[in-house]
Amino acid sequence: MTRETVRGAIEHVGLALRAPAEFAEAWNTGQAAYPWTVWGALLGTAILGTTTYGMTMGLLGGPDDVFYRGLVCTLSAGLAWSIALPALYILNSLAGSRLRASSTLLAALVTVSWGGLAMIASIPINWFFTATIPHSGVVLLVNLIVFAGVGVSMIDVFRRVMARLEPHRPEASLWWLGLVGAIGAELFYFFGLFHFA
Repeated sequence: MTRETVRGAIEHVGLALRAPAEFAEAWNTGQAAYPWTVWGALLGTAILGTTTYGMTMGLLGGPDDVFYRGLVCTLSAGLAWSIALPALYILNSLAGSRLRASSTLLAALVTVSWGGLAMIASIPINWFFTATIPHSGVVLLVNLIVFAGVGVSMIDVFRRVMARLEPHRPEASLWWLGLVGAIGAELFYFFGLFHFA
């Protein structure tokens, strides 16, 4: 992979984060053809964000907890999105959507990439409160607030992207984010991500 290819993929991610609806619309209408490196870079942004933020969730524990939480946060978020993604495409198609599977996948990838960046931006908040008030209840509250804020931001991004791709059905896919949130919450609970000792 050449330096120009990597630079181009990163530039496309920057464009997707600045104007997610326009980015997805360009693909959907055929005005742009994004190579696999762009799709990989969008996924990489989401993985980087969830891993690095998850690592800060383990600061009250030792180094093992830091790495465990980074892995579990990424694994849980990835599984939640992957499990729910086929339901989005299938149920939207049954409800009259004419989006291609690739456009649906790109809308989800742009949203998770944006969420990954929001997680990275939230690292100083979690780090500050964990370092200054190392009480498990405070750390839990801060993390719940961060996850709620990132979730609301992702809902807004996904809503704007889907409204641009299907203007006649602007709110049709928001139920899906509730499904992602429910699956993610169950996985976070199962892996003990929010259990701070």
